[in-house]
Amino acid sequence: MATKKQSTIIRILFLAFSLIAMISCGEKNALEEEALNKISKLEALMDKAKDKSIDVTREETTLWFANEFLKFANWDEVHQEDVEKLFGYYEPFKEDKTKYAEDLPDFERKKVIEIVDKGINDLEQLIAGKRTRRPVSKVDWENIEVAKDMFLSHGKPVFLYDYFSKTVGKQLTNKSVYNDHLGNIYHGGQRLYDVNMDRAINPFILNEDGTFNEKIELITEIPDTNVGFLILWNMGMPDWVHKQAPELEKGRSLFTGFDIDNPTARKVWSDVIQKAGALTKGKKVTQMGYILSNEPHWYSEKNHWTARFNEMTEMSSHSLTKLRNWLKVRYKGNIKELNKNWESSFKNFASVTIEVPIDKAKRGTPIWYDWCRYNMDRSIDWFAYLQGELHKTNPDADTSIKIMPNMFTENARSHGIDTEALTDLTSMIGNDAKMRERDVRSKKPEEWEERYSYFWEEMSVAYDFMESVSPEKIHFNSESHFLSASWWRKLNTPADYVRSTTWLATLHGMDAQLAWFWARDPDGSPEDRLEGELNFFDPALAGSIAGSVNQQPHVANEYTQVMMDLNSFSEEIFALRKQRRPIRLFHSETSAINKKFHMTEQFSLYEALYFEGFPIGYATENIIKKQDNSTWDAIVVYKTPYATDGEFDALQSYLNQGGTVIIDSKNSLSQNEYGQKRSKLLSKGKGNLIVVGGNASVEEIQKISLENITVSSQEIILKEDNGSHHKGCVWRVAKNKEGNFIVNILNVGKNDAKLNLSFKNSKKVNAINMMNGQELGSEFSLKSNGVLLLEIK
Repeated sequence: MATKKQSTIIRILFLAFSLIAMISCGEKNALEEEALNKISKLEALMDKAKDKSIDVTREETTLWFANEFLKFANWDEVHQEDVEKLFGYYEPFKEDKTKYAEDLPDFERKKVIEIVDKGINDLEQLIAGKRTRRPVSKVDWENIEVAKDMFLSHGKPVFLYDYFSKTVGKQLTNKSVYNDHLGNIYHGGQRLYDVNMDRAINPFILNEDGTFNEKIELITEIPDTNVGFLILWNMGMPDWVHKQAPELEKGRSLFTGFDIDNPTARKVWSDVIQKAGALTKGKKVTQMGYILSNEPHWYSEKNHWTARFNEMTEMSSHSLTKLRNWLKVRYKGNIKELNKNWESSFKNFASVTIEVPIDKAKRGTPIWYDWCRYNMDRSIDWFAYLQGELHKTNPDADTSIKIMPNMFTENARSHGIDTEALTDLTSMIGNDAKMRERDVRSKKPEEWEERYSYFWEEMSVAYDFMESVSPEKIHFNSESHFLSASWWRKLNTPADYVRSTTWLATLHGMDAQLAWFWARDPDGSPEDRLEGELNFFDPALAGSIAGSVNQQPHVANEYTQVMMDLNSFSEEIFALRKQRRPIRLFHSETSAINKKFHMTEQFSLYEALYFEGFPIGYATENIIKKQDNSTWDAIVVYKTPYATDGEFDALQSYLNQGGTVIIDSKNSLSQNEYGQKRSKLLSKGKGNLIVVGGNASVEEIQKISLENITVSSQEIILKEDNGSHHKGCVWRVAKNKEGNFIVNILNVGKNDAKLNLSFKNSKKVNAINMMNGQELGSEFSLKSNGVLLLEIK
């Protein structure tokens, strides 16, 4: 914390800057004057609170953001033309860019007043003894420990937070950018969307003669003081590599600017990753691991939007050779069997060809399945190769991949990403999950808006799947899109939305996140890449500052405030999210590849079970084989007609060992991956096989599933009335060290909810709000986007 002398100097400098801005604008701004008066009041209350030994860490952050955004507002006012240009880069705001730019400075000042008012109210309540709160458990950025499935700060679980792509051009030691308020994770990767990415591990550090140039110092000069991460930037290759490998870009993708099957590309990356691994071995900047790729995908179907970036518009000779070899193994050298499946007439495997991108009309046919499965297998091979080369010089290096969760949750499957295999491969779970309100491109309400306040499906489904695959790994969201995304942002994002989404993702397993994105230099101007004339290929950067956290003090402040609260209750949060997943939905990637709407159909059952007070899990062939089957009570198979023999046999083995399988009809598991009818049916063995006959509804499957499980939350009953037929409160129950119940409730429904908590024996409870110490009793309301953490003794 700054000394009083330092604070005075900062205030003088701020007032001087404000005076210049006001002179430029011609008059003193009344909103700024009001904000400064309230800041003085908050500071006085902080002094009183400290005299009473009340922790004021939260208010220190509020003050920091208040002063920063008043400075930003003045910059925006003086540089209205520049701000207008930034709004103009984002298509949805382009038409009204002038008004947005005009209104922004006072909007920011009003939001500063709001967050300061809240700080004043909170402290007045605390000082008067009307409420209590836990002191903030601050992150010790310089002394983080990496445990098996969590980060530790002073021996206690901690959730790390920061921003991805953060004020590019500023030193990691710049305290105006790297601090407790914005986060203090050292970024081994900046310069987003440049082919040559500063501080990222990339091929541009390698010379043609095999030596390394001065650019490697951008990696080695990172101070060894703070927890951090390194990222492999796969966007491009030096010119000398292109000259050596003429086919280098055939089969490239959006963020992987070369063919991953090209032997020259592999040799280059082998040299680069081995050198970088050796130089950074044991450094704190690797504590959060090496991110092996940024949002990898290889969409390979006709008329996909990625085609405009030349993604998989053709296949290299190296990939074709690899495909032929893959097919030869898969068909055990029997070309007749392949020809029968593909309805083709190839003489041998060496003559096999395939049209890429593939026609979507072929979905559900053997050629579609083989291509999609191969495309996934070759990406698994690529990432296994990268990880293996890294481990040659740094065998203990942690790794993750920034997997886009919609690769799993959406129906498309030509993208080459096997979420299960890649999650299983690396030592940390990696992704860039998003949550959002309505997509800005949508002309009418989306389907989910009838029930919920925001779109949580992508995060919740993907995180439950990833955590089912790798339950004992650290979970790192290295580019969280909860605050904004390419096609989602809102210039008046509710603070409650920020709190709810961040809390929900953490409850689902997230241990660390880098929010998208922080682009303000300390003087208020946009970072270097956003100055001057921009003409980027995608709104992900050029239009990213418009309507983002960079223009919303209440969003920036709430992001940090909720992380402080989560860290103050980290042990309780870990207890809640470590509950058993008693119901496992059976996931077959085979059906996901073959069916047009498989994941959409699966979500209907997931949604029906989501609000029942326990975390949902997934089972796959590998999960059944690798994990302790007693950690769940039943596996549910729903609308899953396609399954490999291995998937079928895994379920039968589970039944033979006494497991419970609930299956929707005899149609599920009825075909193999090529649509050929399976002669066998599941038998109960030593277990319990429940076949729900006919065209079973989601409600029937839900009811039977709940009747066949045992969960700790059954000791507590939550009843919800939100005025609709759909539940909206996500809740979890755990016991603390004292044996009391901890109950976490998040209302993601669109309506406020009237709640009633009771014990299983109908005895009333007296719930205490752990966030403020106030008694709620057994009946209370929770607003939409509200979050409660309760203790029941």
